[in-house]
Amino acid sequence: MKQRVLFLCTGNSARSQIAEGLLRHLAGDRYDALSAGTHPVGLNPGAVAAMRELGIDISAQRSKRMDEFVDQAFDYVITVCDRAKESCPRWPHTGRLLHWSFDDPAIVTGSPGQQRQAFRMVRDHIKAHLEEFLSTSFRNSRQRSS
Repeated sequence: MKQRVLFLCTGNSARSQIAEGLLRHLAGDRYDALSAGTHPVGLNPGAVAAMRELGIDISAQRSKRMDEFVDQAFDYVITVCDRAKESCPRWPHTGRLLHWSFDDPAIVTGSPGQQRQAFRMVRDHIKAHLEEFLSTSFRNSRQRSS
């Protein structure tokens, strides 16, 4: 049975969308990845472009309110921005609540190249966190089955 993971951020436009797409790509056979926001604003084209560079298409994902999921059970709820952590309700049907703090690439000003680089950096940081998360989860599941 797949473990369920919900990624939360404020706008559900970049960080949580990237995390959802990356987890689905890296371990979609073991995890159901979802994302939502406290105040969703729509999928950011910069997030779509950054993921496309890795061959991952998230263009069909949509911004969702966290209220859509509040009564659902999750193995993990992971906040990916500080504001979402502060406004995150208690999730009564959640195994673990984790917090990973990432800068918001959508607020970066400057040239288009600087903006693209901000999305790439956040994408790569999220990917590194997910790879560690998956490695730890795999080790823990092997220890339990031994």
